[in-house]
Amino acid sequence: MDTLETRELRYFLAVAEELHFGRAAQRLGMAQPPLSRAIQQLERRLGVALLQRNRRGVALTNAGEMLLHEGRAALDATTAAARRTRRAGGADRPGSSRNRLVLAVKAGSSHELLHKLLDAYAVEPDAAEIEVLPSGTCEQGEMLRDGRADVALMHAPFNSLTGFDSEELMTEGQIAILPAGHPLATHRTLSLADIDNIPDLPLARWAHDGAYPPGPGPEIRDQTQLAQLIALGRTVAVFPDSARSWLWAEHTAVPLTDAPPVVTHIAWPAHSRSLALAGLIRTATRL
Repeated sequence: MDTLETRELRYFLAVAEELHFGRAAQRLGMAQPPLSRAIQQLERRLGVALLQRNRRGVALTNAGEMLLHEGRAALDATTAAARRTRRAGGADRPGSSRNRLVLAVKAGSSHELLHKLLDAYAVEPDAAEIEVLPSGTCEQGEMLRDGRADVALMHAPFNSLTGFDSEELMTEGQIAILPAGHPLATHRTLSLADIDNIPDLPLARWAHDGAYPPGPGPEIRDQTQLAQLIALGRTVAVFPDSARSWLWAEHTAVPLTDAPPVVTHIAWPAHSRSLALAGLIRTATRL
């Protein structure tokens, strides 16, 4: 047995992620008994136990851990294939150009670089239409894997480039973004320790892999929310230096002397054979 059906993978991933048949069945919109039978049938076909069942719930076996990892990648690949195929044929957006690329970018970062890239590429012969898709922190990789994006601007060390081809475009320092009236806003430089435990001004927290890191700071969903909370004196944030482009008058940016440099890459799926994408990459590396 060397093949798996996407339905089987969806069923197994729901159970593996929830570690509970009842919650997995609810998530899938089905009854629990047929879900249990489907997983048992999958185990028989594969010839291995995927789950350890007990009264408290279920746990993954080594084989189950492997299928969880491989199954996510496989489902992402099938979803990406469908999305990119529909985009290539214009079915995802009737009336739009069929020669179109979706570029994922972290909201508020690399603003000047993005402007230069879009302007330079627009004058290239046979340039594709570029749809810019803003994303949250560390979401660009997921968008590439599941086909929502064809190419992305990603930032090391925050984004993982594993599994993608990439070209380095720019290196910059980092800044602390503070309320303009805060005493630390008068400093010429700061260290990470200076902003780590400021009374009544906790560091903002962005979701990573669907979860927020622990801490007293507010959970941030988008850039507008963050900008307002900083202006109100409720939080402080760390961003690449290029984020200065979206600061409000109520904000002050102070360079961080010991924050690691941020390297901006243009990244794309390693298997891509898109001529339009190749042209965009060439333009980016000439900037």
